[in-house]
Amino acid sequence: MRCTVTRVPSASPSDVEPLRRLVAEGQLDPSEVVAVLGKTEGNGCVNDFTRGYATHALQDFFRGVGAESPISYVMSGGTEGVLSPHFTVATRHLASAEAAVDGQKSLAIGTARTPGLQPEELGRLAQVEVVATAVRQAMAEAGIETAADVHFVQIKCPLLTAVQVHDAQERGATTVTEDTYKSMGYSRGASALGAALALEEIAGVRDDDICSSWELYSRVASTSAGSELDYCEVVVFGNSAQAEGPQFIDHEVMSDAIDGAALMRMLQRHPDAEVVQVLAKAEADPTGYVRGRRHTMLNDSDINHTRHARAVVGGVLASLVGDPMIYVSGGAEHQGPAGGGPVAVIFNR
Repeated sequence: MRCTVTRVPSASPSDVEPLRRLVAEGQLDPSEVVAVLGKTEGNGCVNDFTRGYATHALQDFFRGVGAESPISYVMSGGTEGVLSPHFTVATRHLASAEAAVDGQKSLAIGTARTPGLQPEELGRLAQVEVVATAVRQAMAEAGIETAADVHFVQIKCPLLTAVQVHDAQERGATTVTEDTYKSMGYSRGASALGAALALEEIAGVRDDDICSSWELYSRVASTSAGSELDYCEVVVFGNSAQAEGPQFIDHEVMSDAIDGAALMRMLQRHPDAEVVQVLAKAEADPTGYVRGRRHTMLNDSDINHTRHARAVVGGVLASLVGDPMIYVSGGAEHQGPAGGGPVAVIFNR
């Protein structure tokens, strides 16, 4: 197979004109698109409807240009600071097995979808387990044979609304929380632990560990919660000997929000490669400190801490690659060490 990633800017959550031009110019084959990751300009919170708006616009566009295979849509709200709204389009072309260069691994992308989740399953072991299964399925689809070759696992997961909480209570069930915003963190955390379980980064997990045992985390998971779906979309990015092409992916783990050195290590490992896209997670350190200095992101009642964190990490990483059109998602529960998060780069050789 041959997998590629292409970035396109967006003037609004519904702007598909850059995609339309790529299709018209023959640079993008809609039948080969397997996933679209988007950064939309909403608040990234429970009531960020730009995510669903963008998903709907993209679905309409790809149906209109003849895309037949299912496409995974992962819309991450929030382009605070210098982050520039855009879509990252992932394609997969099935080529002959002989096309791969002997011993060389290239970018491979696999997708999977979990069954729908009941409100009472969100943020609990049931979500962990179905995500773990989906991650394994996506790895197999991508032809990635070992966890060491997985460098980024993007998961879009649901959240709880007030109506869903009430529905569960009417049925005699309890939800992990009644706070709709907190449900985003529980869903992100459970999804990340599902990836960690599938990749054998952790040996096991209990309900009580979710959003509690911060020593349990994935070094490659990136999860984003939204109200536009009731299941989890899983997109696995890695390298495979079954893939050919000029692109490949690498990753590091940021220890905190200003750990630009993690990205620099990758750039130094591949000095002759061209950066195609940067993918990262961001969060406000739950201790209230960054490198011994107190921060106030968790105390701001006007602007949510996930928004602060996206702006900080977006600025740090954009300054190093000289491009603000990068994918930075907020809320890194169990995604990298507490206060930090994974950062991956897709390169052209």
